[in-house]
Amino acid sequence: MTRLHIPLLAVDGGGTKCLAILMDSEGRLLGQGRAGSCNYQGAGREAAVRELRAGVQAAISDWAQQCGIQDQPLELDIEYAVMGIAGLDTAYDRSIIQELVQLALQPLPVQIRQLVIENDGFAALTGATGGQPGILAIAGTGSIIFGINEEGTTARAGGWGHRVGDEGSGYWIGKQAIIAALRAYDGRGEVTELGRLIVAYLGLSDEEELFNWTYGPDYAVERVGELSRLVSQAASSGDQTAKHILTRAADELFRGIRAVVERLTMQHKPFRLILQGGVLQNDSLVRQMLIHKCEQWAPYARPDQAQGEPIHGVTTMGLSLLRSTARKEAKD
Repeated sequence: MTRLHIPLLAVDGGGTKCLAILMDSEGRLLGQGRAGSCNYQGAGREAAVRELRAGVQAAISDWAQQCGIQDQPLELDIEYAVMGIAGLDTAYDRSIIQELVQLALQPLPVQIRQLVIENDGFAALTGATGGQPGILAIAGTGSIIFGINEEGTTARAGGWGHRVGDEGSGYWIGKQAIIAALRAYDGRGEVTELGRLIVAYLGLSDEEELFNWTYGPDYAVERVGELSRLVSQAASSGDQTAKHILTRAADELFRGIRAVVERLTMQHKPFRLILQGGVLQNDSLVRQMLIHKCEQWAPYARPDQAQGEPIHGVTTMGLSLLRSTARKEAKD
């Protein structure tokens, strides 16, 4: 068996996808893999374990193939594994997710020296800001707001899941679209194209079948989240109901940002405003409205237009840990 050293395994285990990356100590990509949702609260525990394992295994296979050693038995000695996992919101969640991560890694050919598990948003924030003042708003399938001030104090708002929270997220937008479509269908709401778009997208015949779908076995958080793209499409075509839903989404996200900024007393201080997730990266209307609201209320907020996927925050955090360890070893 060939035993090889890998400095960093970084994982963004979000509510929509699991992205795993192997890197060297200089931040060069060695291999990457992708799988489905790792959020045990939405996908379930068995699915979270399966998808996390599949994502890491795919990254290992990608790296081995590039090296031409895919047919050799391998064991990887990984110095740091840094994982940002969705659904880690309480101490109870942490105990569950730590167990799920161990179950996912157990059959894989890896030995991990240091394992760091954080909420996916917190990992992305600390990695992206390097500990400097900043606010991270994530609106993907779910939504959550994180913040850190100049003293290093952190705060969060939202992230309470699709049943009682996730306002402004893709799921929330999709759910509001279904409600609007059914209200229009029975004459209680404004005329909208959302019903026609949703019914066609889901392969249904009419709004009555849509109603049955929402209470049937095919209903899923991720599937409803996909409907947010239809709302953006309808809004771009002038549908007022769709525009109203997206305006409300921006309002909800702003309330979360305002709550975190106030708790960290950052309203009149400079900070980076990082917007991530499918809704904020792909829907220009929600993004622009949210930026405008934040700049009007917190004049020193600096919207970060360059931020990419949350995995970049996780890899930055991992590389920072590697460099800190190297400096410490050099001193010793």
